[in-house]
Amino acid sequence: MSTKTIQVLPSILSARMGHLAADCGRAMEAGADGLHFDVMDGHFVANLTLGPDVLKALREELPKAYLHVHLMVDRPDFYAPRFIEAGADAVLVHAESPCNVASALETIRSAGKKCGAVICPETPVDAVAGLADAKLIDEVLVMTVHPGFGGQAFLESGLPKLQELRRRWPWLDLSVDGGVNTQTGARCAAAGANILGAGSFLFKADDMGKAIGEMRRAAEVACGG
Repeated sequence: MSTKTIQVLPSILSARMGHLAADCGRAMEAGADGLHFDVMDGHFVANLTLGPDVLKALREELPKAYLHVHLMVDRPDFYAPRFIEAGADAVLVHAESPCNVASALETIRSAGKKCGAVICPETPVDAVAGLADAKLIDEVLVMTVHPGFGGQAFLESGLPKLQELRRRWPWLDLSVDGGVNTQTGARCAAAGANILGAGSFLFKADDMGKAIGEMRRAAEVACGG
C-alpha cells in the first residue's frame, strides 16, 4: 500500500496516431496527470513506435503536460539524451537493456529529469536492487504485460513485485503499465503502486474524464484514502 498521491497517465500507444495531438489534449482535459509515451526500437521488443521528433511535436502542442517516456530499446544510453532534448520530464530505462543502465540513468538525472527503471514480467525485483539502494532511480515501473503491444491482459505476477518494492524502498514511486483498468488499477494501488498507466481502457472509453476519475478514486480507496 502506498501513501503517495495516485497519478493516472494515459498511454498514448492507444491514441489515434492520425489525431495524436488532439487525443492527447483530450486526455489532459479529461484530468490526466500526464501522458505515458512508449518508445520501441524493433530490437528490444518486436514493434516500432515513436521517436523524439514526435515527442517534440507533442511538447509544442501541450507545453504544460507531464511527459513520461518509457524506453523499450537496446540503447537507452543513446536515446535518453534525445528524448530529454525533445521535452521529456521523466525517462525510464529497462533493467534488462544490454547497455550500461546505471550510466544511462545518471545521464537522465544529470539533466534534471526524473529517472526510473523498468522490469519485465519475468524479471525479479532484485534486478533493480543496486539501483534503488544507490538511489540512482526515482521510480520503478513494473510491467503487467509483456512489453511491445497494447491491449494485452493483465498479469497477476506484478502484484507481489509491487508489494516487495514498496516494502524494501518505500520512498520510490511505483508505476504499472499493461492491462490496467479500474479494477486492476485498484489492486495495483493496494499492492503499492501510485502511478497507473492505462491505454486501451482510457482512450476507448465513452467518457475519458469519467474513466480517469473512477480509476483514481478506486485506487485511492484501495490505499485506504
